Amino acid sequence: MINWVKSSSSNDDIVISSRIRLARNIQGIPFPNKLDKDAARELSKNIAETFLENNKEKFNVVNLWENDKLINRVYYEKHLVSKNLINNKETASFIYNDDETVSLMINEEDHLRIQTITGGLNLREAYSEADRIDDMLEENLDYAFHESLGYLTACPTNIGTGLRASVMIHLPAITQNNEIKEVSNILSRVGMVIRGSYGEGTEVVSNLYQISNQVTLGLSEEDMIKNLEGIINEVINQEKKARENMFKNYRYELEDKIIRSLAILKSSVLISNREALELLSNVRMGVEMGLVNIEKEKLNLLLYKISSPVIAANEGKGLNEKDKNIIRSKILKETLK
Repeated sequence: MINWVKSSSSNDDIVISSRIRLARNIQGIPFPNKLDKDAARELSKNIAETFLENNKEKFNVVNLWENDKLINRVYYEKHLVSKNLINNKETASFIYNDDETVSLMINEEDHLRIQTITGGLNLREAYSEADRIDDMLEENLDYAFHESLGYLTACPTNIGTGLRASVMIHLPAITQNNEIKEVSNILSRVGMVIRGSYGEGTEVVSNLYQISNQVTLGLSEEDMIKNLEGIINEVINQEKKARENMFKNYRYELEDKIIRSLAILKSSVLISNREALELLSNVRMGVEMGLVNIEKEKLNLLLYKISSPVIAANEGKGLNEKDKNIIRSKILKETLK
């Protein structure tokens, strides 16, 4: 699998990344919220050792309780860990590969969350890797499993396959046309949900959304992925039609908006994260529509590189907001020159 940041999908591909997450728990052990700190850390150690002993590839183990809040937030900005995992810092850890396409979160809401993430619309490739890891671990760990219900999880909505498939998708035209609510209603009727790009409880930034399945019981993994792929293709078609209408009726306004956005990003002296992300969305749409020639990898890289936690981690914790805005402008100019 290729890291989503380095993905070089065709310009008309508006799906940024595909992710598979499998929720698993160990038989006979209370869920993470019922474990004391010592027991949780011991479980984390045992799962990590089991995984490393049975996996030939190189992986890195990170105990969140050994890091400060800022470092853990950087992992979050890269989509390697969830907000819940960071909230459980004192007992949580995760394992990831050098390509940052695989992340195993330990003591999140469940004992284990197997996550694979790759660029573009590649749910099947992501699932294949997650399934491989899951099979290997199931041979060496005693998963909590019920013959009728399937895999047992802390949250009832994950019972069954424990699978959550999702894509991060760029929908500026649908958003501008105020059609997101309609899309959300349609998705909910077919067992899907649309959220901010970092998942449940997160705001929408840069017109990036996460669309995922809600139902994990009663369907096979294959059917869930197939259903999500079908829905995503429908949303893609709707977004493309909205862009076509926008270009047909407001071509010069659209081109002006895109070119002005790029000019500001290349020339600003200081810029906030929110403004930068809004402008980057305009530029990304220009790239996806073939109106601007910029490597998609650069735009993906900037999504997390200009975030305040990443800037603070790289440049120093004592920065105020003005300092970050100045540094952010320099990063944008250097990357987009």
